[in-house]
Amino acid sequence: MNPLVSRERPAEALLALEDGTVYRGWSAGAGGEAFGEIVFNTSMAGYQEIVSDPSYAGQIVTLTYPQVGNYGVSAAAMQSGGLALSGLVVRDMCREPSNWQSEGSLPDLLRKGGVVAIEGVDTRALTLRIRSAGAMRAAISTEDLDPKSLVARVCQAPGISSHNYVPDVSTTQEYVVPAAGERRFRVVAYDCGEKRGIADGLAAVGCETVVVPWDTPARRVLALGQDGAAPNGVFFSNGPGDPTQVEATAQAARELMGKVPVFGICLGNQQMALAAGATIEKLPFGHHGGNEPVMNLLTGRVEITAQNHNYGLVFESLGSIVPEESGGFAEHERDLRAWSERHVAPVVMNERFGRVRLTHVNLNDGTPEGVQFLDVPAFSVQYHPEACPGPHDSAYLFTSFARLMAGDPDCLDIDVREGRRF
Repeated sequence: MNPLVSRERPAEALLALEDGTVYRGWSAGAGGEAFGEIVFNTSMAGYQEIVSDPSYAGQIVTLTYPQVGNYGVSAAAMQSGGLALSGLVVRDMCREPSNWQSEGSLPDLLRKGGVVAIEGVDTRALTLRIRSAGAMRAAISTEDLDPKSLVARVCQAPGISSHNYVPDVSTTQEYVVPAAGERRFRVVAYDCGEKRGIADGLAAVGCETVVVPWDTPARRVLALGQDGAAPNGVFFSNGPGDPTQVEATAQAARELMGKVPVFGICLGNQQMALAAGATIEKLPFGHHGGNEPVMNLLTGRVEITAQNHNYGLVFESLGSIVPEESGGFAEHERDLRAWSERHVAPVVMNERFGRVRLTHVNLNDGTPEGVQFLDVPAFSVQYHPEACPGPHDSAYLFTSFARLMAGDPDCLDIDVREGRRF
C-alpha cells in the first residue's frame, strides 16, 4: 500500500503457508478467505491477462514485480469471461491507475470478481520460500488474522490434485470462432480453460474453430468438419490443475491422434502425452512467467516464452531412444539441456504412436517443452505461443499447425523470426 495515493486504509489481511510461514498485509481485493496452491509469476507486465487466465483456477498467484495495477484494466485484455484464480499476492497495489486505455482499477476488478487479494507482502522473500519449499497449500484471509489458526486450517485443506478444475472453467456448449479473413481450415478446439488469445491465434492463420467442452467424445469431434466430415485438425487447450484428473480429454486425444492433425498447448500437451502412455510429474514450483528461455532443437533458435504450469512430461517415459535418429546416442538424459548442447533432437519409439521427437527444451531447468509425433500428424508444446500480452517469439506455432494440416511433415522447422524455412 502506497500511503501517498491511498485515500483510506484498507482492512488487514493475513497470508499463511502450510509450512507455517505467515505474512501480514492489507486487503487489495474482495474481503473474505481464499484457499489454494500458492505459486509465483515472474512477468513484469500483463497482470490482467494473468488474473483472467483460467489455468490459474485453484491457485493463489504471487506477482514478483513490485508494483501492480499501475496501468489499470480494460475489457479488451480479458482472457476469459471472469476470474478463476483463488487469490492474488502483491507487494504494492496501485488503486489509481494512469493509462488512456484504462477502464478501471485492478482492485475493483478483483472485488467484482470475488477474488481475495493481499498487498504489503515481501514478495521477494515469499518467492524464495516457494522456490525452496515448492508450491504448497496456502490461504489469504481478511477474517481469520490469527496465524496459528489460519496455518492449521491450511494444513487441513485439500490439495490441488483432489479436484478436477477443468469442468469449472470449460465451456458447457459448443460455439464457433470465425477465421480472421479467408477460412482455410475447420478446427475443433477442446476448451479445458482456453485463453482468448489462443482462439485469436488460430483465427489469424485461417482457422474457423468449433470450441467444444472438455469431455466431448471423439466421435462427436470427428463429425464436426465441413458437411459432417472430419475436421481439418483438432486442438487441445491450456487448463488448470492436475492433468491426470482430466481423464475424458486424455481419452479423446488417444482416439483422435492418428485420425486428424492434432496440436496441443500446456495442459493439451500433457493430455497428448498421457494419451501416449507417458508419465506426468509435478515440478517443484512450476513455470509461471513471460521470460522462460526455450530452445527449438530443430532450428537452434532460443525463444523467450510465456508459461503457466506446475506439471510436465517425463520425456523418457514415452519410450526408448532410437540411436540412428538421435545423433547416435542411445541413452536418455534426465537434464534435457544435454540435447541442446549436442544440437540433436532425440527420437524415441512409443508403443502406441510410433516415433516421437523432442523438439523444445527449457534452458532454465532442462525439462521438456515440446514434442512432435513423427508417425502421426501431431505436435504439442508446454508453453503459450499466444502469450498475451507477450512475448511473441513462439507465435509461429500457429503457422506450424496450419502447415501440419496442409500436409507438411516439417512444420516445426521454420525461422521463428520471419516465418521462413531454415
